[in-house]
Amino acid sequence: MFPRVTAFLVVQRGGDRLRRTIAAVQAQTRAVDELLVVLNDADADAAEQAAAAAPGHVLRLQTRVPFGEAVRAGERLLDVPGSTSDALWLLAEDSAPAADALARLVATLETARSVAIAGPEQRSWAAPERIERLGRSITRFGRAVELVSDELDQGQHDELSDVLGVDPAGLLVRHTVWRDLDGFDPGLPVVDDALDFSIRARLAGHRVSVVPEARIEVADSGVAGPPAGGGRTARKVRRQTRAAQLHRRLVYAPAAVVPLHWVSLLPLAVVRSIGLLLAKAPGAIAGELGAALAAMFSFGKVARARRTLRRQKTVGWSAVAPLRVQPDEVRRRRRAAAEARRARASGRAEELQFLGTGGGWVLLGSAVASVALFSWLIGASGVAGGALQPLSGSFGELWRNAAYGWRDVGVGFVGAADPFSGVLAVLGSFAFWAPSVAVAALWLVAVPAAALGAWFAASRLTERGSLRALAAVAWAFAPPFVVALADGRPGAVLTHILLGWLVYASIGAASSWAAAATASLLLASVVASAPSLAPALAVGWILAIVAGGRASIRYVLLPLPAAVLAAPLVLAQLSRGTPLALLADAGAPVPSAVPEPLWRLLGFPGGSDGGWGAVLEGMGILIDPVWVATALAAPLVIIAGCAVGVAIGSSIRLRGALLALAAVAAGVATATGAARLSLATVGADQIAVWTGAGQSLAVLGVVIAAVIALDGLRRGAPWLAALAAVAAVGLVVPSLVALATGSVAVHRADARTLPAFVTAEAANDPRVATLRLEPLAGGGLRAWLEHGAGTTLDDQSTLASTRTEPTADEQELAELAGNLASRSGFDPEAAIDRFGTSFVLLGAPADGAADDRAALATEERARIALDGTAALVPVGDTAFGVLWRFADAPSPAPAAAIPPNAGGGVGVLWTVVQVVVVLAALLLSIPTGVGRETDRRPVRTREPKAKAKTAKAKTAKSAEPATASELPDAPAEPSADGESETSATEPSATETSDTETSEPAQPASAGADRGGDDAR
Repeated sequence: MFPRVTAFLVVQRGGDRLRRTIAAVQAQTRAVDELLVVLNDADADAAEQAAAAAPGHVLRLQTRVPFGEAVRAGERLLDVPGSTSDALWLLAEDSAPAADALARLVATLETARSVAIAGPEQRSWAAPERIERLGRSITRFGRAVELVSDELDQGQHDELSDVLGVDPAGLLVRHTVWRDLDGFDPGLPVVDDALDFSIRARLAGHRVSVVPEARIEVADSGVAGPPAGGGRTARKVRRQTRAAQLHRRLVYAPAAVVPLHWVSLLPLAVVRSIGLLLAKAPGAIAGELGAALAAMFSFGKVARARRTLRRQKTVGWSAVAPLRVQPDEVRRRRRAAAEARRARASGRAEELQFLGTGGGWVLLGSAVASVALFSWLIGASGVAGGALQPLSGSFGELWRNAAYGWRDVGVGFVGAADPFSGVLAVLGSFAFWAPSVAVAALWLVAVPAAALGAWFAASRLTERGSLRALAAVAWAFAPPFVVALADGRPGAVLTHILLGWLVYASIGAASSWAAAATASLLLASVVASAPSLAPALAVGWILAIVAGGRASIRYVLLPLPAAVLAAPLVLAQLSRGTPLALLADAGAPVPSAVPEPLWRLLGFPGGSDGGWGAVLEGMGILIDPVWVATALAAPLVIIAGCAVGVAIGSSIRLRGALLALAAVAAGVATATGAARLSLATVGADQIAVWTGAGQSLAVLGVVIAAVIALDGLRRGAPWLAALAAVAAVGLVVPSLVALATGSVAVHRADARTLPAFVTAEAANDPRVATLRLEPLAGGGLRAWLEHGAGTTLDDQSTLASTRTEPTADEQELAELAGNLASRSGFDPEAAIDRFGTSFVLLGAPADGAADDRAALATEERARIALDGTAALVPVGDTAFGVLWRFADAPSPAPAAAIPPNAGGGVGVLWTVVQVVVVLAALLLSIPTGVGRETDRRPVRTREPKAKAKTAKAKTAKSAEPATASELPDAPAEPSADGESETSATEPSATETSDTETSEPAQPASAGADRGGDDAR
């Protein structure tokens, strides 16, 4: 029988937990022989509480140290005369043992002399009926695994005895063994300290046992072992867990393979970081790399631990092998965890209730509306009008235009690509065989895509199907969207579609890394399509971080893809002193009128009155059309204005209402500012920034506010939603009729902008150059170069359209064109030698100058001059104008070739950085269907915690324990290579609760029970 048991109580904070633990120690049926308290940087109140327990010794540490070091410091006091002990009982201030816990632990050491370490069953401090932990083990590759975790106690583990390791709190160890093994390894200050100590005890020939009847309640406040918690605490624990695993790998490995381990640490960390990205755990990447670097430079700790292990090791690793978690058990747990994740994913899909809340009808109705509006576009190979132009004809060219390098605009130059070119490259890739088809398809799917985006965004805010339908209808038929479709503005159309999806993903980003990554890509696409929205979205991002609370970490990096994609363009505009030019509309610049203030507030951009003027005039009604439009917009606006009043009393609704109204204000401010900015030029025309992007943002805020307001009403919400939806559609009826009848700027078109003769030549010579001339009002002449089959939408560059002064090449081209278009005796060979020109195309006067006498005179004079030039051979009239060909132009022309190494190393560097960032976000955003994170809507109904825990316990109970006799033997030595078991797509068990440890671990027995020593 043991004459003495010394209890070590490590105190840090004190309080109710310490008070409860001291009371539990004093209530033991087998009293401790001596209580030794270690005040681990504890305050005066904690010291006073500890003193009330009348301990035999009190050791005060001025600096906080790990649990193992605190016990080691206290154990030195036992060297004084008269202080002897046969066993040490390790306790923390948050570990309250049951009254018979020590008696049962001591009985285990008394009856089984080979048992050197006994560990209790750890119960949850808040829910004592649940088993928090019981025993630990490792896999073949050294990963720590909890044998039992978070289970309802139903006596299912009462027969468990021999294990590979235990947890530190409540551990009872023979004093001689503690001294022989030199206590816990200082290289494992927080995680796996007791596990490593148990493994070393096993290798020294001792047994380690758990005693399920000995129970102790733990709160996991971080005194003994890692603290419980999420966010920053969880990330810190992941790093510590990985660092402990790598430390143990270097300590346990044979000496011959330690250098191989050391060399593999950093490459393996990079591979595992990619796996963490795929597993939607980017927050663990910094910890993964930090743990690898810490292990690489912990030579002293590793050497000390290896010496201690070598000195006390008496048996081989074959003694440990049967107690490891074997590969088949690892695979079984992995499959069970995957099934659980799939079940949760299925639950989210059911919760969304797409069909049950009207999503199917929204999709069907919007698809029918799209067919009715754009039936004349079905089967079109391209679409033109307004700012629409064809896309490049090949997949490779699309993506080349999206990267830093040669910009084939006018005479050409080397520079940054507009981020919008990247959006167009993605769009065109969906129809890689004929990219321009994708633009026509965009017009066909625009209405359903916008409607679904708004429906899903509303699903984050309400469970009422009628309100989701209101959001879909009001957003899909919003004035700025309908006008953009009619006027042929691809950037504005994409912006409106993506804004709804951005709201949906941004709300989900509060609880999901996948949603956060998706939101970052959508944000980059919105900013690329409508740069004028960047300031408003930046303010929204800041508000999201401030209001995000614990979820704000997922919002911090939201603008990263957008910033990286825009960085080269930003630097280029800043370097030439034109920062405002960054707000210029992406794509082809086209003139548009500035809307009047009241029409701008109603959401109609581009000087449009929504067609109401013509309708009222045709009906003989003498009333200002703005008042009709105001009456139709009023229901939705009035409902939205009541959002704050209705939301008072609900913090979630109130926050959403305030953010929605902030979006309205930001959208109105953006549209107002855009109306006053003219940043691009086409010929002599100044191009105002399109106000539709800001108006789309304002409409989105109105729609969200209206949904929140109606969701707070108990009665009448469906009827008010129906009234608002009908009025919203009525507001744009004239525009919808114009779209359905094809009476708009957008029309079907072939995927070319130059005569067939030129495009046929371009098939043989992609760099064939055409000098285009266009008479302007007032007698001016606009001249520019086009290469190959003509200018494409993805060719456009705001660096060119916002340039304030013409370049030397542009001035030379203008002089050359002026000489060609007049009888000046100019030698036309300069056009060939300098620019590689093969064709000259004289078009009709520009829009708005068709009846201008000066423009018509310029056209006639240029035609006569070009006809009289001997070097030019007439080709004839075409749909694009009159065409001439230079008879002596070489093919290909050296002067038309793209300069070698256009962009150089700078272009390659920027492209690599952009690809890496976007690819990382894309990988993180890919939905796996079995992800660990939950996309929860901020709604009222949630599953009770007790119910969730019960379900988890039932799942855990379904598996039978696996004993060592049923498992194959493991290798004699622990594997030293690089965690092949933990592949790039599988984070370590303690890094995520849904991998191996998500299901309660099954115990592995060494085949010896507690009565084994009696038999001997």
